[in-house]
Amino acid sequence: MSPVTKELIARVRQMIPPMLGSFHKGQLGRVGVIGGSEDYTGAPYFSAMASARLGCDMSHVICTPTAATVIKSYSPNLMVHPLMRSSPTSPSAPVTSGDPNSPDTDARQIAARIIPLLDRLHVLVIGPGLGRDPLMQDTCALVIRAARDKGMPMVLDADALMLVQRDPELVRGYGLAVLTPNVVEFGRLTQALGVDEQVKAAKEQAGETAKVEALARALGGVMIVQKGQKDHLSDGKVTFTVDLEGGRKRSGGQGDTLTGSIATFLGWRRAYLDRIWETGDKLKEEELVGLAVFGGSAITRECSRLAFAKRGRSLQASDLTEEVHTAFLNIFGEVEEDGSGARL
Repeated sequence: MSPVTKELIARVRQMIPPMLGSFHKGQLGRVGVIGGSEDYTGAPYFSAMASARLGCDMSHVICTPTAATVIKSYSPNLMVHPLMRSSPTSPSAPVTSGDPNSPDTDARQIAARIIPLLDRLHVLVIGPGLGRDPLMQDTCALVIRAARDKGMPMVLDADALMLVQRDPELVRGYGLAVLTPNVVEFGRLTQALGVDEQVKAAKEQAGETAKVEALARALGGVMIVQKGQKDHLSDGKVTFTVDLEGGRKRSGGQGDTLTGSIATFLGWRRAYLDRIWETGDKLKEEELVGLAVFGGSAITRECSRLAFAKRGRSLQASDLTEEVHTAFLNIFGEVEEDGSGARL
């Protein structure tokens, strides 16, 4: 671990709430994950459970009815809302009269049932298990706009990134949005935004972080996570590199642990700003999103390392879920306060 990483971990630790008896349910983070369809039930579960295992108080999943039944069977700890709908041509779509104005076929009416839930959440994750169904994509676009209007932090991953490809204005200039593309999705975003040549030129001048910095600037300050042997995080102005060791198995679903972990840290950002404990005001508000993303990346890499050490080639995404708490203790230790409010 480099000295810079150690310093950043110490700063992230300052935004982690201690466990105080004075807290009440919900203060340490309320996270909602929008995603999950008939074919993809694991991704939203892994994201929501990573968030819960890391320490958020309440984890919600907003998905289709067919996915809800399955996800509820995975864990009774998650609150599952079967509010999303897929297109009538999809096998998972509910039986309707064929009326194009049906509440189950109109994105605005579907979104109108989801948007009131935003008032119960601190952070929104959009994309795990979402799929490319047009009705689900259109619904998410409306929810993203509503969340942005409310000033809610958002983490966009997987098929939610297609929305950004098609309409970058959904997130452009929104400093509370975090994008976590894989290699292929990263390439699609740079191509869609027309920054490939700019990225190539910048890379020759500025090295390995130039790509993520150029993409972040093209989106007006959105935080981008470029995943790889090292994770590079940038909003175009400030760039962090997470150089913690990870595992060497790249099974599907590990990125869902990342989205859930980042979401919990963003929930703790809210707790820090609300001053529900004696924070000492050592961190500036404008640096909290970057620190939250750094913390989520660090946890995920440590989860991957621990799981790979146990499972090797057989590692699966569910193995990372089981390592979240140990990873937290390894990196940050337990965060406590004495009676005076001083951190121990």
